[in-house]
Amino acid sequence: MGKKDDYDRELERLQERVVDLQHRLIEDGRRALILFEGRDAAGKDGAIKRLTEFMAPRQTRVVALPKPTERETTQWYFQRYVPHLPAGGETVIFNRSWYNRAMVEPVMGFCTPAQTDAFLKHAPRFERALVEDGVCLIKLWLDISRGEQASRLEERLENPLKRFKVSPLDAEAQARWDAYSAARDRMLAESHTDAAPWTCVITDDKKTARLNVIRLVLKALGDREVKPDPKVCVAGNRAGARLNP
Repeated sequence: MGKKDDYDRELERLQERVVDLQHRLIEDGRRALILFEGRDAAGKDGAIKRLTEFMAPRQTRVVALPKPTERETTQWYFQRYVPHLPAGGETVIFNRSWYNRAMVEPVMGFCTPAQTDAFLKHAPRFERALVEDGVCLIKLWLDISRGEQASRLEERLENPLKRFKVSPLDAEAQARWDAYSAARDRMLAESHTDAAPWTCVITDDKKTARLNVIRLVLKALGDREVKPDPKVCVAGNRAGARLNP
């Protein structure tokens, strides 16, 4: 069998485990919340697609919020995210989350340094409250090398089928690489807690990354048999030296 066959076979096996595990989550009324964060073109959409492909559509929601409205900018920062939190038996996936306040917003000048400081102070408290209330919170940072990101962003522009992936901010991803690295390192250091730890996944190899994302989710939700590859999955608060600078 070739590599493609190996990948497809393992993906199918893991997806079957996801279906079995979600069936138990629904029966038990558990709440799962998964945050996908990462640099542009790190593979969030692809990983989410493979994870959710066969999940229960009525109990699974993928949330990708647009730019906040003028009214939302005057609210408590976490307020626009709270209505999307899971109820019993539901799995909610945020494709980018409240951590915009720690990454995109400060790098692009969309918030003040004081707002970022306040967010990084309050986020661990907010997440601890969720976890103590019974929510299973999983935080994933998908990391990519500078060269691989450049290649993927260029490919987006050339592929008409990926038109909806192109963002006005794509050009800034490379130009502000160092600023994003600094923001990422600070975010991981200040919001990686015992209650809500980060796990970082190296994504230059898309297929390996997708499999590891599913394994990590399964493990976090109670599947003890899956084993993510430790070479490409690292704990958040100790990850800085091992991630792309």
